[in-house]
Amino acid sequence: VLTYVGLPFLAPVFMKAGLTGPANAIYTIYSPLCHQFAFRSWFLFGQKAFYEAPQFKALTGIDPYNLLDRWPAKIFVGNATMGYKVAYCERDVAIYGAIFIAGLIYALARRMGVQVRPLHWLAYGLIGIGPIALDGFSQLFSQPPFHFLPVRESTPLLRTLTGFLFGAMNVWLAYPYVEESMAEIKLELETKLARVRDRFHPAATLPPPDTR
Repeated sequence: VLTYVGLPFLAPVFMKAGLTGPANAIYTIYSPLCHQFAFRSWFLFGQKAFYEAPQFKALTGIDPYNLLDRWPAKIFVGNATMGYKVAYCERDVAIYGAIFIAGLIYALARRMGVQVRPLHWLAYGLIGIGPIALDGFSQLFSQPPFHFLPVRESTPLLRTLTGFLFGAMNVWLAYPYVEESMAEIKLELETKLARVRDRFHPAATLPPPDTR
């Protein structure tokens, strides 16, 4: 998870250092995994950490709400003035960052002997799915090519908050089940190994002889 979360941050670092080849490779690798719209991404080494749609249009001439400009908004990686974008969007940074942080907290809790029960599905729906779905779909369906709703653009704060909740709740829901499954697999393997050991070394299972 740390590699997946950290690698996109190397893209702007490479761009700043003039290593455009490795930077473009990272942008390309993550391209199928994220929309990478520059007006919804974090920037490093520039005037600001983010550029919302109106300011992005003013600085680049790319209209985020024009369907024909969607691709240019995706492939725009930045410049020396604005800085260079991270290889995935603000919401994805929050999601995968939350998975990493919540995973560490879960591991620490288990090491301390704390029993962590899986998150109830209702809480998962209300806290994990609800906010990100409301924020994401209300934005999606208000813009090209849909226009089902009045135009709405989320904010970096909302993307980060809803993404973090989604990532953290996924850990709380899934990790206890994963740990339980791994414990069952471990027990099954240990049982099979014991049977194999008993088969080939039966004497090892016999009690020591009585020397009295």
